[in-house]
Amino acid sequence: MSEAALTIREDAAPPAAQVQASETTAIISMIERAARDPSVDIDKMERLMLMQERALERRARAAYAEALALMQPELPSVARNGKIEIRDKSGNNVIQSTAYARWEDINDAIKPALAKHGFSLSFKVGMAPDGKITVTGILMHREGHQEETTITLPHDATGSKNAVQAVGSSTSYGKRYTAGMLLNLTSHGEDDDGKGAVQPAVITDEQSGQINDLITAKRANIDAFLKYFRVECVPDLPAKALPEALDMLNRMQVRP
Repeated sequence: MSEAALTIREDAAPPAAQVQASETTAIISMIERAARDPSVDIDKMERLMLMQERALERRARAAYAEALALMQPELPSVARNGKIEIRDKSGNNVIQSTAYARWEDINDAIKPALAKHGFSLSFKVGMAPDGKITVTGILMHREGHQEETTITLPHDATGSKNAVQAVGSSTSYGKRYTAGMLLNLTSHGEDDDGKGAVQPAVITDEQSGQINDLITAKRANIDAFLKYFRVECVPDLPAKALPEALDMLNRMQVRP
């Protein structure tokens, strides 16, 4: 097959987003012509405006999906430079040490790719009816479409934090978690030339979501759950403890 023939075939099959944009432009052009026609009645004009809104929404969704697909390979894997340590009652012995990627490191790493592909990442922090903190991550594209995800967290009062510090710690975790979900981020352990102890494997983001869904469905006490498994948050649950956690939650009766 000749190179010229191959080039023609590629040009003849434009991306789906390009086709969608072309169709949307045609609809908008039709509406503009109708708007200039004094014989067009108001009801028909309203229906045309609704068509325009839907066409713009479809175009924005297509642009968002295309830009996200282009950005994904450019998003970096962020180093886990932070560390959460769980100590025994005496405070002298570390029971579990878990590395995590800090929000400030994640934010610095993803900013260039977000800006290049026309995305912005913002957050809303609120309070759930039970007093827990809610963090909503919002990923918006310059064409107007946005996606969001929300996580509900207890106040992180570990390490003798005061009330303000507890809220700040939970909010920072919420930003890390929601950003990771929206952008499908990955992280890697800090390179210490083999000097550090091997960290226990933890559950995946998908398994963490499954646990959180069960806790919500069963109206379980998340603080008691975390205390039982000696972890700071659900994503820190050791992989080996997953079967026990799922069995416990599945057998639990829904709380009134």
